Amino acid sequence: MHNVPSLSEITMTAIRPGFGFLLLFLFTGSLLAQTKMDPSKAKALEAKVKELAITTETITSDFIQYKHLDFLSNDIKSTGKLSYKSPNLVKWEYRTPFEYALIFKDETLYINNEGKKSNMDLGSNKLFEQLNKLITNSIKGDMFNTEEFNISYYENGVESEVHFAPKEQAFSDFIKVFHLIFNEKGEVTTVKMVEPSDDYTQIIFSNRIVNIPLPDAVFTH
Repeated sequence: MHNVPSLSEITMTAIRPGFGFLLLFLFTGSLLAQTKMDPSKAKALEAKVKELAITTETITSDFIQYKHLDFLSNDIKSTGKLSYKSPNLVKWEYRTPFEYALIFKDETLYINNEGKKSNMDLGSNKLFEQLNKLITNSIKGDMFNTEEFNISYYENGVESEVHFAPKEQAFSDFIKVFHLIFNEKGEVTTVKMVEPSDDYTQIIFSNRIVNIPLPDAVFTH
């Protein structure tokens, strides 16, 4: 293993494009526009999202990532492409303003930073292993685990927004809460990851294509 990145790189606290996660999606409405979701609607949303996740074998999507740091006047914008293949192959390929790729594969994170390659063994680090699981599940939208998260449900027009706050102290020290926005089909369109400092990363997905053949070569590191 060479040039192991810091946790801040993986959780997108770095200014250069790092992991877009986490696992990552845009916080499109203000809290004032939100209303608490009725419990019956929340159960229906869970069922719809889980059913969709079960039938999803591959995903490709363009994305725009915004990194908000309190000491900067403007958010840092990055663009790229996401590739996912069931059960746990994930690739974040940043294209602007830098070329930067991250591949989660076989409990290892592979990083290609403009030709400089490194890797990290996720299996030897519980926090990173949990982060990898969170990335995969957030992409599919299948994060409804009340043992791991305190979950809150909101409506915002035709969209549904769900907040996931980690219960485990070691994890909540790095991630305060995730916001996932779902469209009417139950697809994740936006993810926002808020850090304890209230800095955050948000990612908007577009041009989503599901269940097309995706060769393993896409995830070659």
